[in-house]
Amino acid sequence: MVNEIDTEKFDELLKGEKPVVCDFFATWCGPCKMLAPVMEEVSGEFPEAEFVKVDIDKNMELAARYGIMSIPLVCVFKNGEIAGKSLGYSSKSETRDFLKENL
Repeated sequence: MVNEIDTEKFDELLKGEKPVVCDFFATWCGPCKMLAPVMEEVSGEFPEAEFVKVDIDKNMELAARYGIMSIPLVCVFKNGEIAGKSLGYSSKSETRDFLKENL
């Protein structure tokens, strides 16, 4: 399951042991809406990671912190640092491959 979180919860998760997979999105973004069910499906295949999504319009300071200019942007964070990025819509198989490479 991919839960929507805010900046405070995001910062808390980054301090944890688990890798964090974050889908940065906006409600008005078509490709973001297409990616959401893909993220839901693949999240169950990677129990070692925490899957979340952040609305960049509600959490502008977080978007600014990571220089997010285009969405959807999926980032894998390990030890509080970005370990991998995937920009734009990607299919289930492409998303799975990206996660296998970066988790």
